[in-house]
Amino acid sequence: MGGSFKTQREVNGLFELTDSARNNLKNNAYYNDDLAPTKLDERTWGTYHIAALWVGMSVCIPTYMMASGLMAQGLSWWQAILNIALGNLIVLIPMQLNSHAGTKYGIPYPVFARLSFGIKGAHIASIARAIVAAGWFGIQTWIGGGAINAALSIVSPAWGAWSAGIWVSFFAFWALNVWIAHKGPDAIKFMESWGAPILGVLSLSLMIWAVTAVTQMGGSVGDILNLPATYAPGGFWKIFLPGLTANIAFWATLALNIPDFSRYAKTQKDQFMGQLLGLPTTMAAFAFVGVFVTGATSIVYGEFLWDPVAVVANIGSPIAGLLGALGIAVATLTTNIAANVVAPANGISNLNPQKITYGMGAIITGVFGVVMMPWKLMETAGAYLFDWLGTYGLFLGPLAGMYVADYYIFRKKTLDLDDLFKGEESRYWYKNGINDKAIWTWVIAGIFPVLGKMVPALSFFSDNGWLIGFVVAMIVYPVLMKNDTSSLITPEEEEAMNEKVTG
Repeated sequence: MGGSFKTQREVNGLFELTDSARNNLKNNAYYNDDLAPTKLDERTWGTYHIAALWVGMSVCIPTYMMASGLMAQGLSWWQAILNIALGNLIVLIPMQLNSHAGTKYGIPYPVFARLSFGIKGAHIASIARAIVAAGWFGIQTWIGGGAINAALSIVSPAWGAWSAGIWVSFFAFWALNVWIAHKGPDAIKFMESWGAPILGVLSLSLMIWAVTAVTQMGGSVGDILNLPATYAPGGFWKIFLPGLTANIAFWATLALNIPDFSRYAKTQKDQFMGQLLGLPTTMAAFAFVGVFVTGATSIVYGEFLWDPVAVVANIGSPIAGLLGALGIAVATLTTNIAANVVAPANGISNLNPQKITYGMGAIITGVFGVVMMPWKLMETAGAYLFDWLGTYGLFLGPLAGMYVADYYIFRKKTLDLDDLFKGEESRYWYKNGINDKAIWTWVIAGIFPVLGKMVPALSFFSDNGWLIGFVVAMIVYPVLMKNDTSSLITPEEEEAMNEKVTG
């Protein structure tokens, strides 16, 4: 292991494969250029770029719907904002911790997962993440398709009366998403650069509409902010705790595959500060837009409209409605591609790196996005918050806890880059390419949260499923791995493989 030549180069605490090691891996079954560690000169993202990435991903319609959905379930506006802010501060912890490996070693998520699950076992973890991303891809595409359908209905009442119109709009928007995603990182970067400003204008416009509509009815901003909670007596925690789990689950996906992005950061400080400044602040701010506008709809229409597409469809002005619908469609397009394609495309490519490219992975992601039937997931606020977000969060918490335990507690942040791309001779091969202790950790950490979904008396465990799974996995994994030291690197091996460069 490590070979007779230096396999990895270190400059100021950041590592890359040496040219000789990279050349030796070119024809390896577990290596391709999309999965290869980023070179040091490819790590060009500063604090601003990381923060801008989070602004672009956080300012999206599902964020709006998360906040308004909590109000529709019974929370007051400030309780909904508190729920969202707390959830994002909690998920930021594993997000920051798992980012470190991406920045230090330049590896994407499917390769990062090889450390704990094994070279082949990583398929299980990366595809689990890919399925969730495909579900999100479908949800965002359904929202964008609905916005296009609303815009066409404003232009043509005949279109609005056509029952198949929503399906034509959905699949047309789906095709546009897949086409741009297939074109790769440059197209995605271009879309991100102008997507966030559009969402900013859309947010401001919705706020102005809310104030204007309420004022025209003789009300005021105070009427919106003074709306009381509507949950039944004693029902606060029955909404708040599952809502918190749903909020954590909202970005629990990125807490796993954040190395896909942090691998491009210049330094650890850049990725740390960029995420700290970009994620919790943006989520809280845009969530406020959601609760404010949703509160206004209860005054204007007599009911909470938690879907912004429905709000736009009810706006009296055809021009305002048309621009709002198109704004939602364009903004959803930019966010969807950036947040929901990279992880599954990389994960699918990891299944067979020599034959499946990132572009092929993007197409497959699009197909799975339809198979997940997003129109079912979006039928009600409860289905969106608790059935979709709450359920998949139960399975992702243990993974995040396991990765933190593996990288920090078990390996002490020391990796062998070269061996991450080899077969049976790799120190990360375990048994037949799979680390069964990682699978057992996942099962053990998920038992009670999953049982809580099926047994009402154990609902506490599902209501707090992500946190419980995270903590249990972080404890169980090191215990199971205590005597399995074959994948660890000795000081002598570390010295033999590392080429240190002062820069």
